Order: sequence, then C-alpha cells, then structure tokens
Amino acid sequence: MRMLGRVKEIWRYPVKGMAGEALQSCALTPNGLMGDRLWAVRDCARNEIQSCKFRPELLHISASQVELGSLVNLCFPNGRILRSDAAEVHTAISDLVGHASLLEPLSAQLGLEGFKRYKTNQHSWLDELKATFEREASEPLPDFSDMPQDMIDYVSLPGSYFLVSPFHLLTTASLEYLRGLQPDSDWNVRRFRPNLVIDTLDTEPGLVEQAWLGGQLRVGEAGLLCSGAAPRCGAITRAQQDLPTDKRLLRAVVREAEQNLGVYADTLQTGMLQVGDPVYFKR
Repeated sequence: MRMLGRVKEIWRYPVKGMAGEALQSCALTPNGLMGDRLWAVRDCARNEIQSCKFRPELLHISASQVELGSLVNLCFPNGRILRSDAAEVHTAISDLVGHASLLEPLSAQLGLEGFKRYKTNQHSWLDELKATFEREASEPLPDFSDMPQDMIDYVSLPGSYFLVSPFHLLTTASLEYLRGLQPDSDWNVRRFRPNLVIDTLDTEPGLVEQAWLGGQLRVGEAGLLCSGAAPRCGAITRAQQDLPTDKRLLRAVVREAEQNLGVYADTLQTGMLQVGDPVYFKR
C-alpha cells in the first residue's frame, strides 16, 4: 500500500443541507460517519426532502449532534440555538427558507414514500435538477442519460438522506491546485462539504483523487472504496455563514477540473477515524 498523507479534518453533517461540525474523531459505519445526515428538512407543499441544491438558505444554519443523544442543535444566523425537539424549530426553519417546512429524523421514514422525488410531470424534475448545476451555455453538464431508476424516483438513496454515497472525501492537493489557478477566490473547504479532508504528501499532484476511483483507502482502522467522482453544482458558490457568494468557484471547477472535485466512497471496513490518521491507497 502507498501512503498518501494524513487525515487533516473530519466533518459530519447531522442535517442534510445544513452546515456541519468538525470532529477530532468519529466512527465509520456501513452507512458513513456515525450521526451523519440522520435528519432532513421536508418541504410541506412538495412533500419532498430538501437539500442545499434547492434550498441554499439551509447553509446558514449549522447543525451539531447533541452529546450522547440522537437529537441535534441548530444554530441560526441570528445566533439563536434550537434543539431538534423544540416546538418552534419547524417555524424557524420555514421562516428562513421561505417555504413551509418540517425537520424530520430518518427514523420517521417508515417506507419508501418519504424519499420520493416531487414530480409535476415526467420532465420538469430533470429540468429542475439540471438547473441546480448552474452551468453557463458553453459548459458541460454531468451525464444524466444513464441515471439509475432509484435516482429518478427518489431524491436520496432510498432508506437514507444521502444523495449518491454515504461518504465524500477531498484532498488539500486539489484545493491548493485550484487555489493556485484562481487565487482571488476563497477555497474554504466548508463550501465542498467533505466528510474527510486528506492532507496529502507533497508528491501527490492536484486533483489526485480522480486517480483513486476503483481503488481502496486504508484510513486508521477503517477501509473505503473510492466509488465515484463528485460533479459540482451551484451549491459551492452560495453564501454560508461567513463565506460570501462566489460564482467564480464553479467556473474554475468546471474549466480546470472537468467539473469534478473530490470523490465519493463506500465503507469496506468499519472503524474509528481520527485526525492525524495515516491514509494509504491500493489498487
């Protein structure tokens, strides 16, 4: 196995679409990090689970897991903190996003109905999805021609609040590479919502993650399969907390990185992940 670097940051997002929390350690389970995306916001009119692709205002709320419990704390832009079981939490979220909404735990979804995609007809949903990628006329979109049926029927992987995969990782090499090409933009890692940031060795080139697809990572006690590239949408350009709107970020990723930044991964071996853990790769 070849050493790639070490774990620099671990991020968990207790509520789908909201800002997350940085951790020093966390258990990797078969379904990603323990406590990751166990809550989501449902649009009442659409009866659909929402993400920051469709409701970017969610990025202004930061979510953290309540210690030793299944509840979460939400910190709103005005500094107000509400726990997920507070009676007023649904109204507070609705007021912020401008749509009647409910905060729901994954445990409340007893069947597949709760994960269904909102469709007024057979075409509008795909137009909505394409629009979230915010491409200019000359820029390519991801290939939607061979979307699996589950992605057509559901807004997240059935039985979960994950869009594509339960784990996402990114390297310092790729961020530094893009920062060097476009230094006027703020390449803050929070814009890209990874679970794991790997501080790669100086020998690793920029965009190195794309060469890992189909390979395996050993991170501390855990093992991961790098399963797919991560095409970027307009969410990376959105303002969130102290980060301003910057549409140039997406232009650079599309132009310089073939629209992909970071990779998705699936769990091969459960175990603890810790900041500072060595990261190894094998094909």
